[in-house]
Amino acid sequence: MGREKKYIIITPQRPHKQGFYEKCVKRPQDFCCALIASIVLSPVMLVTALLVRLKLGSPVIFRQERPGLNGKVFTLYKFRTMTDERDENGELLPDDARLTKFGKFLRSTSLDELPELWNILNGTLSVVGPRPLLVCYLPLYNKHQARRHEVRPGFTGYAQVHGRNSITWEEKFDKDVYYVDHVNFLGDWMIIFRTVKTVLKREGINSDSSVTMEEFKGTPVSDTVN
Repeated sequence: MGREKKYIIITPQRPHKQGFYEKCVKRPQDFCCALIASIVLSPVMLVTALLVRLKLGSPVIFRQERPGLNGKVFTLYKFRTMTDERDENGELLPDDARLTKFGKFLRSTSLDELPELWNILNGTLSVVGPRPLLVCYLPLYNKHQARRHEVRPGFTGYAQVHGRNSITWEEKFDKDVYYVDHVNFLGDWMIIFRTVKTVLKREGINSDSSVTMEEFKGTPVSDTVN
């Protein structure tokens, strides 16, 4: 498994208080859901892995460090969706040049995210929570945005069913923090069911100007929520 590191994130203004559901139900529920999904979807994952190996090469699994609960870094697992094509200087080509038609299909159907079931089983991800982003974004969050790390990140989340990659970073973070303040059983299951609908309709996969979400470069001070 990936080496865990502790990164210091901005101290939140309002510490998150866990209710009964979050303390006693959410984690066992996550484990059971991920275990059942892993068994049921194992044929799909096997076929996907074989196709990735044939069409995109090796390694089949893409690994990347992401910050989780309280900023603790863990290794996230996904099926790879890009080639390793490089220019004459040996530098990787831009994402849109390396993302193949097959890779776009994996992303649009969210099949690339199935290996994250292992992350749910080992406790680094929850089924529902703010999506884990890049480690380099940690020092860019303002105090409001940093609150997204008060809960375990998720396979899906409130922002993913309210715009996904079609909304701005600020809107996405606002929705993440809203979730942090409203974690509950019914809310989680509503997000799960809406996620299925969103995936089937392939909504909000890309931003308006990129095949992936644009890089987050921080929120201007004038737009900061304190």
